[in-house]
Amino acid sequence: MRTLGHARRGWLDVTHHFSFANYLDPQRMNWGALRAWNDETIAPGAGFPALMHADVEIITCVQEGALTHEDDLGNGGRTRAGDVQVMSAGSGLTHAEFNMEGGPARVFQIWIEPDRRGAPPSWGRKSFAREACNGRFVTLASGIEGDEDALPIRSDARVLAVALKAGEAATYRFARGRRRGYLVASKGRLTVNDVEIGLGDGAAIEDETDVRITALDDAELLLADTHA
Repeated sequence: MRTLGHARRGWLDVTHHFSFANYLDPQRMNWGALRAWNDETIAPGAGFPALMHADVEIITCVQEGALTHEDDLGNGGRTRAGDVQVMSAGSGLTHAEFNMEGGPARVFQIWIEPDRRGAPPSWGRKSFAREACNGRFVTLASGIEGDEDALPIRSDARVLAVALKAGEAATYRFARGRRRGYLVASKGRLTVNDVEIGLGDGAAIEDETDVRITALDDAELLLADTHA
């Protein structure tokens, strides 16, 4: 069990699951291709001003409220609770992310390293009905063959969601080969192969084929499955 990083700066309250910005833990630089997982609460009327990123897949899963995106390719849109946006920064993309709503926005910002660098940048957004995740894993973003219903990313990885009622269970099977998983409980408490995980906690998974998740309360979670 390791302590997560935390920062508060007026408009932003953020928990870092991996080293990021002013939070540095040499033992938490990445987990496989997963580079960052930030749990962010953004105040109304505030956000991240224009900043350039390159060669990273940024998956943003909105948990509460909404986030408005603009970039120098002319893309723009409002991503609401239950929606997901993917920015493939590629050769470079300048973008801004703001909470233009009347209440706080809570988002998971997940960074995954791409399999190839220097590709043309892109942005996309998709709505996922929360009831579709009831009792089963739904793939939100993926670079794995066969995941055509997910938002595309340029990495041998996928991000999934599942919602479970108290006492309900679901099993996720990792593909053969060296895979790593990282799971975060966005609601409630649960067990991961009999290890208890609380709200906001993260579980790093390796050397497992099947992972059985059992909800202790009504629970929701996100899981990243990447190559090692």
